[in-house]
Amino acid sequence: MALKQSMEKNGNILFRYRGQIPLFVFIISLPFIYITYYTDNYFIFSTIFGEQLPFFWIILSIVSVIISFLGIVVRAYTIGTTPRGTSGRNTDKQVANQLNTKGIYSIVRHPLYLGNYLMWAGLLIFTANIYLFIIASLLYWIYYERIMFAEECFLEKSFGDEFIQWSMNVPAFIPRFKNFKKGDLPFSFKAVLRREYSGLFAITLCFTIVDYLRYTAMVLFDNITDTQWIRLSLILLIIMGVLMIILRSLKHHTTLLDADSNRD
Repeated sequence: MALKQSMEKNGNILFRYRGQIPLFVFIISLPFIYITYYTDNYFIFSTIFGEQLPFFWIILSIVSVIISFLGIVVRAYTIGTTPRGTSGRNTDKQVANQLNTKGIYSIVRHPLYLGNYLMWAGLLIFTANIYLFIIASLLYWIYYERIMFAEECFLEKSFGDEFIQWSMNVPAFIPRFKNFKKGDLPFSFKAVLRREYSGLFAITLCFTIVDYLRYTAMVLFDNITDTQWIRLSLILLIIMGVLMIILRSLKHHTTLLDADSNRD
């Protein structure tokens, strides 16, 4: 089998499990937290810098949350402004009823995967382990590169020269903002709430898990006796859990979040 066909085949297989594999990588990466040294007042990257960085973990936490939030914004804008058939959650096979070249798709070809990476990158930064960030980022690239390759093979077969012309002018992963063309549909907050509530809860849960593991590491290394186990991350997780239950109920038992005919 030629390399092109092999990558396309592998990409289609990975496409079916694109929601599960990143979660698996996250789970197996959790032990890395316990080989990273934390303290309540400073963080020591002893294996690389060998120096104390005052309040570094606080700054790191803020930066990580901002990066993940940026990923959420990218996903929300994509889902809230694109028409039916261009950003679906199908898992069995590739589906595209039309080639969307406006809105966020005018500046980047794979905005949802960009958003996913930013969300996970923020979480990886939150672990404060540079090795984990680099390794997981490389795995992400290898994994999603094949999925993007398979998707683009499908789009090229479906739309031919239209896809080729679009792909030649729009980057695959790093946005080119000067290319922006306003989309045909206005932003739909209902579409975002309907489709993203489970993802928002999942990323909040992951941050909470890392936060508690990181805090546990600080307690173990520093012998902290005055512990505070009711943390901000837990409070936010409870709030997100309640919101998820409300939105899920509205989605399945009311028409408040129903999409119009032009959206998924």
